[in-house]
Amino acid sequence: MSDAYLDIFLTHLTVEKGAAANTIEAYSRDLGKYLDYLGGTPLQQVRPTHLADYLSLLKGKGISPRSRARALSAIRTLHRFLVEQGYSETNPTSSTEAPKGIVRLPSVLSGREVEALLAAPQGEGAIEVRDRAMLELLYATGLRVSELVGLKLAEVNLPAGYLMTVGKGSKERLVPIGQSACLAVGHYLGEARRTLLGEGESRFLFVSRLGDGMSRQAFWNIVKRRALEAGVVKNISPHTLRHSFATHLLENGADLRSVQIMLGHADLSSTQIYTHVTRERLKRLHAEKHPRG
Repeated sequence: MSDAYLDIFLTHLTVEKGAAANTIEAYSRDLGKYLDYLGGTPLQQVRPTHLADYLSLLKGKGISPRSRARALSAIRTLHRFLVEQGYSETNPTSSTEAPKGIVRLPSVLSGREVEALLAAPQGEGAIEVRDRAMLELLYATGLRVSELVGLKLAEVNLPAGYLMTVGKGSKERLVPIGQSACLAVGHYLGEARRTLLGEGESRFLFVSRLGDGMSRQAFWNIVKRRALEAGVVKNISPHTLRHSFATHLLENGADLRSVQIMLGHADLSSTQIYTHVTRERLKRLHAEKHPRG
């Protein structure tokens, strides 16, 4: 019967909450392991001791605090759903605390490193023009890589200087682009995109050398290659530019709420990690530059 409750819950997340496919997959994976652990114990009979034992088991297997916290979050959401829908009278997770782990600060590029990366695609070939436009737009907007490669032509308004994207939970948001990125994307739309498309057509803004939409992995490879050309020695990914976008905005006086909206974070706590980044940078600068640092 527990499997039936899980199916009802996942359907609720998909239909009512509009959760993304990868979110549903993560819930299904974490909760499937949880139900396997419970064996035949009905979800209505789960007690806090079951949860404590399960989290202890995960810890003993070497599962990281972050992964254990994610599993607990999924379990909490499931039991809260059962109570709200009248399938259960109690929520055994209400008093269970999430595992504490070390906060890992995201990798961020300096302003000089960003400039070097954006300038790496040299020349006026279609590939170079496209890569410059993609890098400029990613840094200008802080989009997730899936949002960038999934952008449609109709979702970008260069004259008005904004784009519309659909983020996690199928939520739409408007994001300003900025002059440099507008110029780079406009240049790409001038001739490069048509050159890549050949005789074909595509609804996607950015296309591959074969004329079809780009994958996340393809753009990840572009970032790696261009970083190497730029002499950026940090181990970076497309997400590094998203982190840099948020950090540089805060360092230059943007308020946390505005950055949250532009990033598409549902919870302000997700954005607050960047305040840690800026504080750590200030501490390093003080240590390096102050006579008694």
